Amino acid sequence: MDFLQSIYLFLKAGHVIFIVFWMAGLFMLPRQCIYMLDHAPGSEGEAMWATRMGKLRNIILTPSLIVVWVLGLSMAISGGWFAYGWLHAKLALVLAMTGFHGYLVAQTKKMARGERPLTEKQLRMIGEVPGLLLVLIVFLVYLKPF
Repeated sequence: MDFLQSIYLFLKAGHVIFIVFWMAGLFMLPRQCIYMLDHAPGSEGEAMWATRMGKLRNIILTPSLIVVWVLGLSMAISGGWFAYGWLHAKLALVLAMTGFHGYLVAQTKKMARGERPLTEKQLRMIGEVPGLLLVLIVFLVYLKPF
């Protein structure tokens, strides 16, 4: 516990950095899906976008998700924050963001197989979800209303 407290600022900096990476990926992935819609299933263009989405998922999104969780939980442990309601609400929203991440991964894999489960309008609408969740999470972290 003392070790975690001694490196708290490094944990916090890393947590924020990887939140930015994760969020950037969550904003980019639906946009990449929209670009893929312009290409016929089985086409060279579809294959190009499928490769790009796979790299985004494997190089940025999933590793960032893991680091965000590890560093965030480490900070919560070092600060003894599990007794506070704001942290429970934040964790629920981060779980929702994680579920959204999983949903997007599933949709991109379907698209890479030639399926088109979502329309452009649906993709544009769900592309706003991470931003809305982020606003709520930031308010909880900074205001700690309960």
